[in-house]
Amino acid sequence: MRIDTKCVQSGYTPKNGEPREIPIIQSTTFKYDTSEDMGKLFDLEASGYFYTRLQNPTNDMVAAKICDLEGGTAAMLTSSGQAANFFAVFNIATCGDHVVSSSSIYGGTYNLFAVTMKKMGIDFTFVSPDCTEEELEAAFRPNTKAVFGETIANPALTVLDIEMFANAAHRHGVPLIVDNTFATPINCRPFEWGADIVTHSTTKYMDGHGAAVGGCIVDSGKFDWSRYPEKFPGLCTPDESYHGIVYVEKFGVGGAFITKATSQLMRDFGSIQAPQNAFLLNLGLESLHVRVRKHCENGQAVAEFLKGHEKISWVKYCGLPDDPYYARAQKYLPNGSCGVVSFGVKGGRKAAEQFMKNLRLAAIETHVADARSCCLHPANATHRQMNDEELMAAGVSPDMVRFSCGIEDKEDLIADIAQALEKVEI
Repeated sequence: MRIDTKCVQSGYTPKNGEPREIPIIQSTTFKYDTSEDMGKLFDLEASGYFYTRLQNPTNDMVAAKICDLEGGTAAMLTSSGQAANFFAVFNIATCGDHVVSSSSIYGGTYNLFAVTMKKMGIDFTFVSPDCTEEELEAAFRPNTKAVFGETIANPALTVLDIEMFANAAHRHGVPLIVDNTFATPINCRPFEWGADIVTHSTTKYMDGHGAAVGGCIVDSGKFDWSRYPEKFPGLCTPDESYHGIVYVEKFGVGGAFITKATSQLMRDFGSIQAPQNAFLLNLGLESLHVRVRKHCENGQAVAEFLKGHEKISWVKYCGLPDDPYYARAQKYLPNGSCGVVSFGVKGGRKAAEQFMKNLRLAAIETHVADARSCCLHPANATHRQMNDEELMAAGVSPDMVRFSCGIEDKEDLIADIAQALEKVEI
């Protein structure tokens, strides 16, 4: 099936007389006839469900759809995109390990890595998404376990050179993890460019309606963990918490990563997505291919309008021919990038905030990638915890406005922006 059809049809095929829509299995527990049957589940000797803190049938159906969209071999839903990124890294990096990450990432992810996971003993080196191959190589250490980046960074809108980062990771025997939230598999499938693990904040375009927080991890099934048993003992040596099971031996290259993340991390942290949220997510996925194209059309139109406005100092949108990431976007995102446009209002922070107050259609929200247009002042919100140096490394300036174009009429969006800018005093 082509990707448009997968959005609608993948993940669940009802049998004769079964519900046409994915059923919501709103149950914490599952009944079995014998204790022996239950024991096989706890030994990972049989497939099935025993407690929704680990797995739930509704979640697995929706995860299977996202897995198919990305072209992976296994996937799991999490309670949020933050949980997805944490699980994806912590599944292979523990105390004493090191990870290389692009510096141009979402502020919450930066804080997760630089502060919270650092307290857990995992060290991160942040490199520019525009670094040279030599600079990237210099960031690796003997204890490096993964490389991380975002396809399109939030909110800097830098475009990751996936192939370069993947090749560097593979030269050092580690996987590349790519957060593909903004591009979605409609516009970019990172596995086709060498990435090994993909994450999503499904809260954004996948849900698309601001209805349910969630995340997802997808494994490409291409990274051979067994080639580097000394680097990935969690996957290649016995897990005593599961009776000495070796994940790579039991579940193969295509299933080991997700099985470990589910049976070990989800067991212990319980960051499960609610079945009701998974149901709502699937409704969003069914129209993802339609909405993403409209978001991109609106983003392009708004970016072109802002580019020529006298009160705008700069515009970042990789669909503009003079954008520094235009050529890279033509390679990785030939069909469009996303509906998010970042720009600076002349007059700095005060002018940016004044502009936002005057908007009528676009709401000021800690959200992005919604059917409804919204905007945010990142330096005052999502990236507020960063100092000036960290803000600059993340591509966030005090005058930046992140404008997320919804699926309204583009002329109405432009008219709203125009009237708001008219009232800005510079």
